[in-house]
Amino acid sequence: MTLRMILLDAKPLGAADVAEIARRNARLVLGEEAMRRIRASRAVIERLAQLGKPIYGVTTGLGACVDTPLAQADLIAFQHSMPLSHSMGIGPALATEAVRAMMVARISGMAAGGTGASERVVMGLVAALNAGVHPVIPAWGSIGAADLAPLGHMARALRGDGEVEFQGKVMPSAEGLALAGLAPLDLREKDGHAIIVANSLSTGTACLYLEDVTHLIDWSMAAVALNYEAFRSSLTAIDEDALSARPAFGQREIGARLRAELEGSGLWQENAARRIQDPLSYRCVPQVWGGLRYALEQARLATEIELTHSGDNPVILPAAERVISNGNFDLTALTLTWEQLGQALAHCAVGTANRCMKLMSPTVAELPRFLSARGGSRQGYAELQKPLAGLEAEIRHLANPMSLSPLAVSDGIEDQSSMAPRVVAKTAEIIVRLRYLVAMELIFAATGVELRGVVGSMGEGPQRTYAAVRALVHPLDDDREMSADMTRIARMVAGPRY
Repeated sequence: MTLRMILLDAKPLGAADVAEIARRNARLVLGEEAMRRIRASRAVIERLAQLGKPIYGVTTGLGACVDTPLAQADLIAFQHSMPLSHSMGIGPALATEAVRAMMVARISGMAAGGTGASERVVMGLVAALNAGVHPVIPAWGSIGAADLAPLGHMARALRGDGEVEFQGKVMPSAEGLALAGLAPLDLREKDGHAIIVANSLSTGTACLYLEDVTHLIDWSMAAVALNYEAFRSSLTAIDEDALSARPAFGQREIGARLRAELEGSGLWQENAARRIQDPLSYRCVPQVWGGLRYALEQARLATEIELTHSGDNPVILPAAERVISNGNFDLTALTLTWEQLGQALAHCAVGTANRCMKLMSPTVAELPRFLSARGGSRQGYAELQKPLAGLEAEIRHLANPMSLSPLAVSDGIEDQSSMAPRVVAKTAEIIVRLRYLVAMELIFAATGVELRGVVGSMGEGPQRTYAAVRALVHPLDDDREMSADMTRIARMVAGPRY
């Protein structure tokens, strides 16, 4: 199979490009314009370093040691020591796709032209990425004032110290580089600092989770439409004129998607709905999922700003021959969008869980209790209410903000930080749990349309969704173990919709 090639040149990468490279092993290629920017910023560093100008992280120490000048003889050694001193991460190793996404994000930032990294270091990162040499990196340790710890481990491994994963095996870095035919990174002035002074873990993994939320919204819309059929919902909730009367962010788009899903449904016939108004978890889907759609757009915008620009400190401005200390590494704006996205997902989780509960209630849905085909002593889906409630509670807990008031570090110099990598990571944990809630809604709604006897009168979208569910999970004719059913559907929900 020929791998797709993605060009980073005058046109910057997008979040979807990062996912293609990190998850589906597309190859990254740097074009001439990207290389021109890299060379221009490097030339500034080399000229000013020769003149002995004070440059943070080049001729001075870092953090509280900024007032410590470096001797000319120590400049290279300092760059080699920097990855070692910042390799202080702890906890489980990052997944391979997260490591690859981080590598792509750092290359993208370097190609923006504000870093000053040498061409050989940038191309060394590209070569390692394309060869599948993945540094083993602990997941915890960054507070989001640049992802120093994970990038320190990455730089350390690629200079031949530490461990890498190559061809599915973890091995000493030097061995993995040799097997891949790569030389260890040769760090010169600014190179060690250029690698670590970025938010590449936060930005790279955020690109992956943007894809995940997009898939989740697609499958959630399918689940809602199938549930509408099972519940016999009133479709006035998605009426275009009603939604236009107060055009809150995203709600008209969600309404349009549901109307398209339900095209051809018997629910459009007069008096097809069981009630004039349904519970809010059914009626307010356009409003709640519209909020999610808006939050996703904001998170994507903030993430792609970080991906395609230089957040380096200092930043190199070649046209003006300037090296400027700054605070562009602070990710408060991005973090706020990801906190918002997590909370939007939590609102959707509440609605999903409540619709599932309603569908299992004979007094509300007018279907057999717990959707049990046999009734009586048979449990149906009764016991799935426990993981349903448990996951919804965990999602609400994870949606609480964690970016406020971090401790001051570095002798009080670094007294502001965003906690961006952990905020992005906890949003990813919400996504994983919400997939199971959506999977349960799909399973329950598929059973509901069967018990209601409306399979043949459903809309085009619910027909396709029902077929996809039944291709993986058989009807619940009698009590059985259901963990495997939920897992199969959750895996389906993790990917793109058919």
